[in-house]
Amino acid sequence: MSTIPLSLYLHFPWCVQKCPYCDFNSHALRSSEVPEDAYVDALLRDLDFELAQPHLRARPLVSIFMGGGTPSLFSDRAIARALEGVNQRLAFAPDIEITLEANPGTAEAKNFAGYRAAGVNRLSMGVQSLSDAQLKRLGRIHSADEAVRAYQLARAAGFDNINLDLMFALPQQTQAEAEADLRALIALAPDHISWYQLTLEPNTAFGAHPPPVPDSDAAWDIQQAGLAQLAAAGYPQYEISAHAPRARQSRHNLNYWQFGDYLGIGAGAHGKLTTAQGEVLRRARHKHPKTYQAHAGRAQAVQEAHSVARADLPFEFVMNALRLRQGFARADFAARTGLQWDAQIPGVARARAQGLLDETGARVTTSELGWRHLNALLSLFL
Repeated sequence: MSTIPLSLYLHFPWCVQKCPYCDFNSHALRSSEVPEDAYVDALLRDLDFELAQPHLRARPLVSIFMGGGTPSLFSDRAIARALEGVNQRLAFAPDIEITLEANPGTAEAKNFAGYRAAGVNRLSMGVQSLSDAQLKRLGRIHSADEAVRAYQLARAAGFDNINLDLMFALPQQTQAEAEADLRALIALAPDHISWYQLTLEPNTAFGAHPPPVPDSDAAWDIQQAGLAQLAAAGYPQYEISAHAPRARQSRHNLNYWQFGDYLGIGAGAHGKLTTAQGEVLRRARHKHPKTYQAHAGRAQAVQEAHSVARADLPFEFVMNALRLRQGFARADFAARTGLQWDAQIPGVARARAQGLLDETGARVTTSELGWRHLNALLSLFL
């Protein structure tokens, strides 16, 4: 257990407005004021509740990710107070990665230097498109010019590790338009690119009223052309939607995908922890900000909690690890599940027989055939 990396996720649940495709736990502000101090207080109370488990305090944090919602609605002062409070309670690894998600609206850009001074060393910006027409269709509150300007301001503020999010297969988008959008993003030279297909999720405005999006064949063509563009530009694919040179891969997300441990703090946040006895626990907080704040620091803030059954551990592990091009080490599978990787694991024999896995020495990776049929591969482990 002590060898499993520990990360921290802090959820900030408010946005200026809800995007029609978003199924994250985000809530449109009903006033111009964000309850900064009250919410940071709740986060720290909630963290204290988690740290009642004494074995956690001895484990340094390898990464912190502040997601949302829109964390950049919070001032640099509030973010600094949150990080200071965390560091008073937990040690930071010397090379800790601290990421803040930011909306590229100009209202938050003035805080970039303050975020950097507070200890944030990685910025993740939800650009989503560099076409004003598409941004309008997606319900985004910024323009393409504002996104570029925010990126330039972040660079000027000292950020040398920036991720930009971009979506494809957007409403009425042609392949030529998708390629031009990606080409414009690559020209900015971010350190990491998250490039993913728009999905029409249930319980969203787009789910209820689907816009006209490219069909599956057209989306596939866009994806293949985009992957070639990214690779040629020096952004190799290391996970389904993540592209970066090895030195700029997201350490926080790698910890998720490698079945590491993470504390989930904040409204609707999910966490996964391995106990001193090797039991894997998953917990989720109440989603509504007011309910969460009322209970933060007490057991009542936890809405869902369960122990992962031993029989389910192989699927939970591979569901994440086989998303990575580099796969996983057999030793990590053993250390994080308490099981050995062999034909006795349900699904392994069938995956081998169907040529969906490559197993070389101490590593297990998805074969090219398995990569093209990843959902079918993962279903073998259910």
